[in-house]
Amino acid sequence: MLELRELVKHYRVGDDEPVRAVDGVSLRVDPGELLALYGPSGSGKSTLLELIAVLLAPDSGAVLLDGREISAFSEDAAADYRLNQLGYVEQQPDLLEGATVREQAQLKLWLSDPSDAETRVRPLLERLGLGERLNHPTRQLSIGERQRLAIAVALSTDPRLLLADEPTGNLDSQRSREVLTLLRDICHEREVAMVLVTHDAQAAAFADRVLELRDGRIGSYDPAHATLVAAPVS
Repeated sequence: MLELRELVKHYRVGDDEPVRAVDGVSLRVDPGELLALYGPSGSGKSTLLELIAVLLAPDSGAVLLDGREISAFSEDAAADYRLNQLGYVEQQPDLLEGATVREQAQLKLWLSDPSDAETRVRPLLERLGLGERLNHPTRQLSIGERQRLAIAVALSTDPRLLLADEPTGNLDSQRSREVLTLLRDICHEREVAMVLVTHDAQAAAFADRVLELRDGRIGSYDPAHATLVAAPVS
């Protein structure tokens, strides 16, 4: 289970008033649950994911996974968490252009547990429709294939938690539906807690639960108006 407790991250630029990127966020995500955080650009979505990934330290509050306060991890412990317990799918996947699909999919396993790495990733690649592309260089993949490969990399270590930052932002509507359906199905099947951030209401509709993030605060989501309609909730 992922839990955020009164999480705060503010930025100050020069003498201006601090920017409240994340302003007292509390929520929880259970195993097998897909939570979508809906909000416009600048609402704090990416900052919140970086706090959950321990890429940023909060000004106050805490991030807990299975009861452990990961926001207080040492640098080494945070790196181990990102490698073994966390999967992160970005809008523009950072793939090794000289690697094959097979090699890219095994990358995290080579760093954590290389034994039987290929055996472990092959079923996942086949499930994601990349079974016939194993020996193709990543630079030859379509945008949709690159995104599916990024999902394979994120899931290769059987993480407890999956984060997805606008994973369909560069895809057409058909490819978006395919990717979101795969993410939702795998989340449910593997009992992975998943947080999807998006500014697309259609993408949010694939989630089990949707909250809105605006000006760094969480509230309930009104799909008819896509506005913050309640005070911060947990």
